[in-house]
Parts: sequence; structure tokens; C-alpha cells
Amino acid sequence: MLRSVCLILVLQTLWLVQAETPAYIKQCRRDDPKLVDCFIGAIEHLKPYLAEGIPAIQLPSVEPFKMDTLALQLTEGPQGYKITLKNMEAFGASNFQVKSLKLSEGSEPFKAKIVMPKLKIEAKYTSSGVLLILPASGGGDFHAVFEGVSADLTGKTSVHAAKGGNYLHIDGLSLVLDVKDVKMSISGAFNNNRILLEATNLFLRENSQIVLEAMQAQLQKKLASEFGKLANQLLKNVPIEQFYVD
Repeated sequence: MLRSVCLILVLQTLWLVQAETPAYIKQCRRDDPKLVDCFIGAIEHLKPYLAEGIPAIQLPSVEPFKMDTLALQLTEGPQGYKITLKNMEAFGASNFQVKSLKLSEGSEPFKAKIVMPKLKIEAKYTSSGVLLILPASGGGDFHAVFEGVSADLTGKTSVHAAKGGNYLHIDGLSLVLDVKDVKMSISGAFNNNRILLEATNLFLRENSQIVLEAMQAQLQKKLASEFGKLANQLLKNVPIEQFYVD
């Protein structure tokens, strides 16, 4: 009898430990008339944890936010100028603000708008083709600063039961990016040939919006994919019940 009581106490203690809401989750009341505002606050509560990463659930830091490859065709023709960006790292993604949030209802997707004052992007690049009548094939370091960044997110979710709880999953996510101002440059390219470096940086300064437009579709798709992965890594480790306090 005593052994059974002890076993029950141990199991209850383990359940309570497992059910304890992690510090990175800010709970909301189900009957809160301003539930959406509470959820917005809960998302922004995550910012310092996203910046540092959450090792307990294998959630990596978003500083920097990493992406793989973008391939850009910047000028047309057989000698058109092409750039490939690799090992992209974006700094500043954790410094976001949620401007609006519309929860999913039935088959309707959820919608959110987030803004970031500044994103700094560093990458390795290779180029080929002719730029401003100069052969400009080579490689080096790519630098960009995006200011006044906003992203409109739209996504669909589903709920599944597992590990004694119900878990939310983002099934699909799309993103539309808007950038008010962008500055781009390169360094360490063409064996530091001053003429080619200056010609390329002149092109980037005068055509930064065109370059951004060329990368927009790929960048939006990659950002949506990476945001979705991060969100699902969090959601699969926290049952829906822990997002609420009754």
C-alpha cells in the first residue's frame, strides 16, 4: 500500500514538472476580451529567447537568422550580370514588433504584420558577366542594410494530439516583404581591383531597389520557410493548453 502511494506521488510530481509552463511562454486567459492583444504580447515576450535561442527545445538563435542561397540575374543578355549569394546571415530579426494579428477561424488563415527597424545582411557572393561594360566575374563579401522592414504573414494551421496534449502546427506560411530603404555594397572582391570594386558598388548604390526586387520572390519564400520551421520547433514542444491560464 505504502509503495503504491509513493508511486502515485512520484508520478504526480513528474506530471507537474512536465506540465510546468516554460518561462518563454506568456499565458493568456481564454475568456480575455482582448485575447488577440494578449497573444501579441506573448509573441513579443519571446523576443529575448529568440535572440539567445532555447537549447531545451533545440530552437536556434535568430541572431543571426541564417539562410542558404539566392541566385540573381541583374542584367539581361548573353553577358548578363549574375550574382549568387551564399551563407546569408541577417542580424536584427529578433528586434521585431507585432503590429497586427488576426487569428485563424475555421478554414480562414491567420494573418499577422510584423515590423523590424533594421536588418543587416552579410553573405558570400560570386558574380559573372559584364557590368557597366566591364567584365565583373569574381567573388567576395556582400553587405546590405534594410531599413523600415515590414512583413505581412499569412498561414494555415492544424491541431494534432500527441504526448498527452494538443499541439498546433503551421502547415503553410507565406510572406510579403516591404523595405523602405536599402543600401548594398561588396568588399574583398576582384583581388581588390579598385576599378571593378568601385564600378560594382556604384551599380549597387544606384540600383539597390532593383537588386532588392530581383531577390524579393526568393527572399520571401526562404524567409517564410525559415520562420515556419522556427515556429513549428517551438509549437511541437509546447501543448496548446500551456498557452492558456484558466
